[in-house]
Amino acid sequence: MFRDTIAIHAGREDLIALGVHVPPIDLSSTYPIGDLEAGGAAYEMLATGGRGENADTLVYQRLWNPNVDRFERGLAALEGCQEAVAFASGMAALTATLMACVTAGTPHIVALRPLYGGSDHVLATGLLGTEVTWATPDTVADAITDRTGLVLLETPGNPTLDLVDIAAVVAQAGPVPVLVDNTFATPILQQPRSQGATLVLHSATKFIGGHGDLLGGIVAATPEWAVRLRQIRALTGALLYPLAAYELHRGLQTLAVRVRAQQDNAIDLAGWLSTHPAVASVRYPGLPGADPNGLIGTQMAGPGSVLAVDLKGGYAAAAALVHRVRLATHAVSLGGVDTLVQHPASLTHRPVAADARPGGGIVRISVGLEDVRDVIADLDQALDHARYQTPDARAVETTELAGAFGPGGPGRRA
Repeated sequence: MFRDTIAIHAGREDLIALGVHVPPIDLSSTYPIGDLEAGGAAYEMLATGGRGENADTLVYQRLWNPNVDRFERGLAALEGCQEAVAFASGMAALTATLMACVTAGTPHIVALRPLYGGSDHVLATGLLGTEVTWATPDTVADAITDRTGLVLLETPGNPTLDLVDIAAVVAQAGPVPVLVDNTFATPILQQPRSQGATLVLHSATKFIGGHGDLLGGIVAATPEWAVRLRQIRALTGALLYPLAAYELHRGLQTLAVRVRAQQDNAIDLAGWLSTHPAVASVRYPGLPGADPNGLIGTQMAGPGSVLAVDLKGGYAAAAALVHRVRLATHAVSLGGVDTLVQHPASLTHRPVAADARPGGGIVRISVGLEDVRDVIADLDQALDHARYQTPDARAVETTELAGAFGPGGPGRRA
C-alpha cells in the first residue's frame, strides 16, 4: 500500500465495526470496573506496558486511551514499525527512551550533533542519569562501550540541515539500538526503520500536527521497546492527551499533501535566497552540492521544507531579519502551515555548548503553505534591512549564551 493511502486509513481499521466514519473521542479519565479480580489484572497489565485491547477494563486514562492507540497505530504504519508509543511532548518521548536505557543498566548514549537544542541539553546535563559521548558519523563505533544503550541522531539535523547516512551509522552501531529523530523529514520523506534504525522519534507538535496548536511526541519502535516505553509512560504520567491524539491522528490524513507542498515552496525559496546579497550561504539539502553522499532520492524522498540562512552581517543581520518580517512569524517551532523564522543560537540552541552552537548569523526558516511569492517578498524587505548590518559585539555574545545551561546543570557554567 502506498504511503499516502496509509496516512489516510491507518489506525481506523475498527471504524466500520463501530458504525462510524470518523474516530469517536474518548475523554474518560477513569473507567468502570466490573469484576474486581479482572480489574486488578487489567491494572497490572497496563501499568507494566501491556496493551489496552487485551484488558477487561482500561481502568484509568494514564494507562491507556483508544484515541492515543489509534494515532500510534497510524504513525507506526507510516514508519514501517510494528508499534509506536505516544507522549505528551517530543521531549517526554525522548525522556522515556533515555530512562529506558538507564533502568536497563546501559546509561551511556552516543549522540551525533547537530540535534534539537532540548535534546542536546538533556544529554549534556546528565539530568536523567545518562552519560553522553558526542561522536561524528564516522566515529560511532569507537565511541561505543559495553554500557552503551543507544545511538542518537537527527537527520536532517536541527538547525543546519546536516544529513546523516542512517544505514552507515547502524552498521557502526552493531547491536546497539539506533534512534533517529525524524521530525524534519516526517515519514513521508524518510523511514529510518527501512535503513536499520530501531527507534524513530517525532515531535508530533511539528509537521504531524501541522497547525501550531498541539503538543505531542511519539516513538515508533519494536514491540520489545514499546513495552518498556509504555511502562515508563504509565508510571510517569506522560500520556498524550486524548483530544490531542485525535487531532494528531487527523493530521496524518493531510501530512503527505502538506509536506510536499511546503517542500515545493522551500525549493523555490532556497534558490532565491542563494542569490541574495545579504546571504553568505543557504543550508538546504536540495541545493547543488548540499548532499555529497547522494541521500536525497535514496534515504530521503526529498529535501523537506526547513532551511537555514547564514547572513553576512552575523548576529546583527540575523536580529534585523527576524524583527523585520511581517508575513512570516518570528517564533520557535516548525512544520506548520505558516512560515516561521527563528534565531537558533539565541533560542532553541541557547543551552548548547559554545563549540557546537550554530553561528550568530544563522536564521532557521520553516516554510509554510503560503504562496511562495509572498514569502519571498516578505523576506526580501526584511533582508534589505539585514543587508547593511555588519557584525557587532553581540555576535560574540552568542558564544556565551550557554552560561546558565552548561553541562554542569542549570545555574552552573560548562
